[in-house]
Amino acid sequence: MERTDIITIYLGGLRIDEPMGTLTDLLVSALCFIFFFKLHKSGINNRSTTLFKYYFLLMGIATLLGGVFGHAFLYALSMPWKLPGWITSMFSIMLIERAAINHTRILFSEKTINILGYINIIELTTFMILSIVTLDFAFVEFHSGYGLMFVVLGLEGYLYYKTKNEASKFILIGIALAAVGALFFMNKWIIHPWFNHLAASHTILAIAAYFFYQGAKRIDLGESVSE
Repeated sequence: MERTDIITIYLGGLRIDEPMGTLTDLLVSALCFIFFFKLHKSGINNRSTTLFKYYFLLMGIATLLGGVFGHAFLYALSMPWKLPGWITSMFSIMLIERAAINHTRILFSEKTINILGYINIIELTTFMILSIVTLDFAFVEFHSGYGLMFVVLGLEGYLYYKTKNEASKFILIGIALAAVGALFFMNKWIIHPWFNHLAASHTILAIAAYFFYQGAKRIDLGESVSE
């Protein structure tokens, strides 16, 4: 069924739906790729930062696929074309959860870390299967919300409370921004018809990605990192 609730533009005869949603998705993607390469070139090799690095890589791929297949050209495709972006984003959330789990090794026993790791795998598998079977984005949203607002927020918040860890501070700011972006998306708050809830949430997530990067490069580095 043809949608009538979206903005469409034509570039040289090429139809592009939801242009601002697409453009802001590509903005998030570009920033994630930049942060991936920055962390890759930084020489930082602790496990948490490495997991953050690959979080940025997968989130960059996910938002690229989301912008192209999920927004710009979905009219020419079918709903299953959204799955590659959804699944990649779910793996990226798994990685940022793993980064937070690993970051709290300084507080928790190895047994606790292993248990959290197993729960992480069960969680990802469950929500991925539900998303594929139902083609319902709600399961992707719930997985993202659980991963960021429960796992990462809980672990990094506890770590910051106990140690005032500098990296955790930036990661928590990123999570707070991601929460605001989620509110725009869920409540469909529209600033302007050309800058709807999709564009607003993507823009806020781009800012959140910057703070995640700032946190990731400070893991085990303290105050000495500039930029």
